[in-house]
Amino acid sequence: MADHAKKQSFLGGAATLAGAVAVVKLIGAVYRLPVNNILSAEGKTYFNIAYNVYNVLLTISTAGLPLAISKLTSQAHALGRKNEQRKLLRTAIWLFLGLGVVLTLLMFFGAPQLAELMHQPKAAPSIRVLAPAVFCMCLLACMRGYTQGQGNMTPTAASQVIEVLFKLGVGLPVAWYVVKTLKMGVDYGAAGAILGVTVSEIVALGFMGVYLFRHRDRSLSDDVPPPAGTLMKQVLTIGVPITLSNSAMSIITLLDTQIVLSRLDSISGQLTSSPAVLYGQYGLGTDLVNLPPSFVFPVTMSLIPFVAAALARKEHQRANRVVSSAFRLIALLAIPAGIGLSVLSEPILLLLYPVQPQDALACAPLLRVQGIACIFICLMNLTNAILQSYGKEKLPIWTMIIGGVTKIVMNYFLVGNPDINIMGAPISTLCCYLVIAGLNLFFVWKYSPEKPKYLSIFAKPAIASVLMGVAAWSSHGILSRIIRGESYFRSALCTLGAICVAVVVYGILVIALRIMRAEDLESIPHGKKLAKILRLK
Repeated sequence: MADHAKKQSFLGGAATLAGAVAVVKLIGAVYRLPVNNILSAEGKTYFNIAYNVYNVLLTISTAGLPLAISKLTSQAHALGRKNEQRKLLRTAIWLFLGLGVVLTLLMFFGAPQLAELMHQPKAAPSIRVLAPAVFCMCLLACMRGYTQGQGNMTPTAASQVIEVLFKLGVGLPVAWYVVKTLKMGVDYGAAGAILGVTVSEIVALGFMGVYLFRHRDRSLSDDVPPPAGTLMKQVLTIGVPITLSNSAMSIITLLDTQIVLSRLDSISGQLTSSPAVLYGQYGLGTDLVNLPPSFVFPVTMSLIPFVAAALARKEHQRANRVVSSAFRLIALLAIPAGIGLSVLSEPILLLLYPVQPQDALACAPLLRVQGIACIFICLMNLTNAILQSYGKEKLPIWTMIIGGVTKIVMNYFLVGNPDINIMGAPISTLCCYLVIAGLNLFFVWKYSPEKPKYLSIFAKPAIASVLMGVAAWSSHGILSRIIRGESYFRSALCTLGAICVAVVVYGILVIALRIMRAEDLESIPHGKKLAKILRLK
């Protein structure tokens, strides 16, 4: 990429990706919420199973290797080694091309067997339709890792927005047409919705290819890059441990899905709903819980190359500042998000799924537990990235395995109990991520040159979030008594009103308790002016 491409700061890059995530999630909600209402809880199960299979293969191919490319590119960029950067991209492309072909063929031709393994044969069409997306995502991940390593998050952000636009434009109308017009059933409706994902990845890949071609760097450099074999070895040395840690959780999640469905099937005679319906209801809450961690992704993607570049220049103090800012930012976002989802679980679900009120009510108790788990998912993602940026790529593998085994064992016993059944799934999820986050926080403290002060980082956001939760819960109750009637409009008004009160209360507390620091805002657009207005130090 040319020299004139602007290298963004850590929080500037994170802000760019976070802005894209906000747009993506907003458009994604326009896609996913109607799709969920079209497919019902049963169709949602087929959709989720295909995604779980897809995520395992995607994680194997893209979890660690793009981060390795990003880290190596950032180091070469920091030292002015342009030829090494270019050769790294050329070498990595062939690796990702081979992985994409193999995994796509496996998913396409093995779709019936994979669906049968999950005890849901009707999920096979969805799995098969999603298979080509694996190939596209492999190449996309390589290209994104390269541009992120140069400190440029804009191409990744733009391609993500393109993805979600085409997913909405193709997936939603196809799902509606298949279910409502062709009357082909929710299993084919799920496949139609997923077709939008595959098309979106194809278009996004085309965009990234054109972007890299138009912004290729042709300037001369006198550095002599290492041989391709050496670069490949470096990519694998860094990327494989990260891939193993992330793949461990994806594989465990897939196994966990199989265990949950099989244990529900074993007690199906004592249940009021079928296993597919119960698991689909659980999936409604999972969609919401996955929203806050998606905003951690920009921080982790920006964190690794910037910390790696600082360490390559022996700037340990700068690396510590970046890590501290990341902790404060995640604490500021994750804790209130998790508590808000937990406190307002039922009203939020009824707001989002008016066509499926029974499924929404059934999901509410599950989401109360999942909301708290969301906090630890965010912490897990951030601490994984910190450990990886410090060169401790193998540690997250073991913490993920320990947490995953905890989840599987608890699900086996809890879900198999007729009195607990599907409620065991969110309980085991909470315990799983609590274990992982706790272990990761210990290792971050152990290996950080300057020990992070967790109490000062998390205490104020936790206090502010609890007070915000009380405000949200009480304001919803008050509005429910003031606004009469039983209509959807009344319910939506009460819920949105409570959310607005929660946002205002939390915003006031953030300023009053001085949770944010001036240095946390200085790197984002207009951050200095905002820090001055808020009188942050």
